[in-house]
Amino acid sequence: GVLYEQALKHEAGSAIVSSGALAVKSGKKTGRSPLDKRIVFEEASADDVWWGKVNVKLENKSFLTNRERAVDYLNLQPRLYVVDGFGGWDKDYRVPVRVITSRAYHALFMQNMLVPPTEEELVEFMTYGNKKPFVIYNAGVFPCNRQTDGMTSSTSVSVSFKRKEMVILGTQYAGEMKKGVFTVMNYLMPLMPKRELPPADRALPLHASANIGPANDVSIFFGLSGTGKTTLSADPKRALIGDDEHVWHPGGVFNIEGGCYAKTIGMTREKEPEIYDAIRFGSVLENVVFNEATGEVDFEDTSITENTRVAYPLQFIPNARIPAKVEHHPKQIILLTCDAFGVLPPISKLTKDQVMYHFISGYTAKVAGTEEGVTEPEATFSACFGAPFLVWHPSVYAEMLSAKLEKHGASAFLVNTGWVGGPYGIGQRCSLKYTRQLIDAIHDGSLAALPESEWEEMPIFGLSMPKNSIKDVPREILRPAD
Repeated sequence: GVLYEQALKHEAGSAIVSSGALAVKSGKKTGRSPLDKRIVFEEASADDVWWGKVNVKLENKSFLTNRERAVDYLNLQPRLYVVDGFGGWDKDYRVPVRVITSRAYHALFMQNMLVPPTEEELVEFMTYGNKKPFVIYNAGVFPCNRQTDGMTSSTSVSVSFKRKEMVILGTQYAGEMKKGVFTVMNYLMPLMPKRELPPADRALPLHASANIGPANDVSIFFGLSGTGKTTLSADPKRALIGDDEHVWHPGGVFNIEGGCYAKTIGMTREKEPEIYDAIRFGSVLENVVFNEATGEVDFEDTSITENTRVAYPLQFIPNARIPAKVEHHPKQIILLTCDAFGVLPPISKLTKDQVMYHFISGYTAKVAGTEEGVTEPEATFSACFGAPFLVWHPSVYAEMLSAKLEKHGASAFLVNTGWVGGPYGIGQRCSLKYTRQLIDAIHDGSLAALPESEWEEMPIFGLSMPKNSIKDVPREILRPAD
C-alpha cells in the first residue's frame, strides 16, 4: 500500500485501475535496450565471458564514472526506495540482491519479481551467508553522459561481476533490472556447486518457464519473449514453478524469480484466465491504456507500446508451487519458437541431436514490442533461446544441457506458436486453443504413445511431424506443407 501511495503521489501517469492493479508509465523506453548493455572487463572473469555483440566490454573507469553519476543523482532525490530480495529459491544457490531506486514503480516491480526474504533474513541481509548482495543502482530517470568512453547513447545498463553491482542510467523500463539479475545468475550458476565438476553436475541457468504435473513430471519450456513461455506454463492441470528463468541443478529445478512478468497485449479472461485474474491489487501494469473515468484497461490498445506488461507475485497464480523449487528432474523439454514464415509445423518430435541444434541456433521471430524498434515480426537466431542474457559462450550452456539430457533422459518437442497457413501477413498465428491441446498431448502421454508409423519426416528440416490430427487439432494445421 505504501508504494502505491508513493507512486500515485509522486509519479505522473500512475493510477489504480478497476482491477486494483497499479498502472504505471516507463517513459520513453518501453522495452529493453540490448545495444546499451555493457560488462566490465575484469581480470577474474575476463576469460569466462563471451565477449562480442552481446557482452560489450566496458573499462572499469567508465563503469565507475557511471556509478558515481548514478549515486550522485540518487543522493539528490527527496526520496529513495530500497528493496532486498533473492535471485533464486534454493538456499544453496541463491544470490542476495539489493535494489536502490528513485521510483516507487521500480520498487514494487522488484518486490514482486525477487524472491521475498523472511523477517530473519531481512535483518541479516547485508551479511547474509557472508555474501555481499548484488546491488542495482537504478538511476534510470537520469541519462548517462554520452562523452563517457564506451557509451553510444544516453542509455547505459552496465554490470560489474567483481563489484557485484549494476548501474542503470537513461531508461526507466523495469525489465532491465529483472534481466540484470538473470545475467548475473547466467554467470554464477555454471560455477556452482564447484567449477571443476563435470557439466551434468553443475547448475544450468535456463531462459525457460517450468511446471510440474501430478506425477511429479517436470516440463521445461524454452523460448524467447513472445513465444508463449508465460502463457503455456500457466496450466490449471499443473503446478507452476515459474514463467521465465530457472536453474536445473544436481538436485532438481528452481525458479530464479519471486514473480511473473507477462505480456498483456490482447489479454482476455477467456484466453488466459490465470494471468488475467492475477492483475489485481499488488500487481504492476506497465504502459497500458485505460479509461480514466472507469479505470477499465483496454488491452487491445497499443498506442503507447506493443509491449504492455504486468508484473505480479507468484502466489497470485492459484496453483503456483511455493517455494518455487522441486527435487525432480525434467521429463519433457519443449522448445518454443514463433515462426513468422509459416514453415515449421505446430509440433514436431526431436532427436537429441535436433534438441542441441535448435537450442544452439534458437530460431524464432522477434515479436513486436519486446525490444525498442521492433514493430512487426522479424526472424532472429538467439543462442540458447536467450542470447541477450548469456555471459559464457553458448557452447558452455549447450554442453551442460546435453550432459543433463544424457544423464536424466527427457522427451523433447519443438512447438511453433507462430504462423500457420502462410507467412506473417498471409497466414494466421496458431490458435492458442490448438497449442494448448498439443501441450496437453505431450503431458498426457498421447504423443509418446503414437507408434513410429504415425510420424513422418518433414523434408529439408528432418523434423518428425504427426501424420494425422491430434486431439481437436486438424491435420491441415499440423502439416504446413500439405
